[in-house]
Amino acid sequence: MGEMVTYRGGGGTGEGYLAIPATGTASPAVIVIQDWWGLAPHIRSVVDRFAEAGFVALAPDFRHGEPAGKPSEPQQMLNGPQMDEAAREIAAAAEYLAGRHEVTGKIGCAGFCAGASLALWAGNFSERIVATTAFYPRLPWEGMRSEWTEYAGKDALVHCSEADGTSADPGVQTVRRAIENAGGTCHLHDYPGTSHAFFNEDRPEHFDQRAATSAWARSLELFRAKLG
Repeated sequence: MGEMVTYRGGGGTGEGYLAIPATGTASPAVIVIQDWWGLAPHIRSVVDRFAEAGFVALAPDFRHGEPAGKPSEPQQMLNGPQMDEAAREIAAAAEYLAGRHEVTGKIGCAGFCAGASLALWAGNFSERIVATTAFYPRLPWEGMRSEWTEYAGKDALVHCSEADGTSADPGVQTVRRAIENAGGTCHLHDYPGTSHAFFNEDRPEHFDQRAATSAWARSLELFRAKLG
């Protein structure tokens, strides 16, 4: 359904996988943030699913065509400087989407694993991103700031697996407090009996159909309510 696109932003050129609703009507937009495996089939399928649900969707390629790294890479991705750099790339993607004629309304952001942490943090870098849904974020990260001043009036939804410590995880609670202290709203949902990556159908050892269905429905509900 989608296609690869290039766009200017953040002082350079960005690339990403873009899908547009078949209805042809102008729609709100969602940025999809990859986990450490890059623009894997799973991430592309999520972009396509958002388009089928009525959103223009874009997954930026942070690897710029390079193959996926090692599973130990998320910790490297989640240090302060790289988080800020990635957030600026996400902000550039938001500007690109806002300039497309197919996009009307506001912009949301959805991320997975390390990408979930990036999605949450991007809300602090772009005024265009007003709602975020984060699937099992890897938190905390090195150098995470305690004040998220740009979250006033914004919403975040965090899907927490049991294997990651549920919403009681100290990192998740730190983020909740930071968002709420800034005047934003943070919704936390636990999925009992789930492991990390429970939404990823391409990882059957972790995939949980019931939890994935519930998390997807909640994500669409948030975006439809806030991006309209």
